[in-house]
Amino acid sequence: MNEKILRPVVFAIAAALHVALLFFIAFETKKAAQEELEHARIMKLIDLEELPPPPPPEDDIPQVEAIAETMIETDTPPVQHVVAAGTIHTPTPAADDYLPMHKLSTPPQFDANEIASDLVYPAIALRSGIEGRVILELFVDRFGIVQRITILREEPEGRGFGDAAVKAFTGRKGKAAIANGEPVSARYRYPVTFKIK
Repeated sequence: MNEKILRPVVFAIAAALHVALLFFIAFETKKAAQEELEHARIMKLIDLEELPPPPPPEDDIPQVEAIAETMIETDTPPVQHVVAAGTIHTPTPAADDYLPMHKLSTPPQFDANEIASDLVYPAIALRSGIEGRVILELFVDRFGIVQRITILREEPEGRGFGDAAVKAFTGRKGKAAIANGEPVSARYRYPVTFKIK
């Protein structure tokens, strides 16, 4: 065959294939769009009894192990509230819920003799002949129970006076603070003096 005749024939066949391909793609796209439109109109109601049962668990792992896999280890110890035996533990209010001293009609009251008997002089300070003073901030709830203790000042530091004072007040119960004639939760500063007798 002549090259002059072969070129137009090949060109005509290639053009025909391109037109057929474009027609096929356009027709299939239009058909798919119509099928999606048809499916959007269909709504099937299913009775709950017709639902298939839930799939079985993947493995026969006991529930305890499944929980243990999701536990997160941390280096910080949990916050623990120590409450003396025989006291009623109430949830600790937020720090904002404790009234400051200047808003109280009557501050919380504790028996000074009981505190003195529970106060243990630090052995290291006693051997060294050192006396000290600690100022505590007590967070006393409306039932008169010390819920939290903060050491504001310890003089001299590092001799065990602060720890001894905190131990003496941990879980202690006294008379609650009064504001407007009712017992309230309050922040109260309490000085503790350590003197060698």
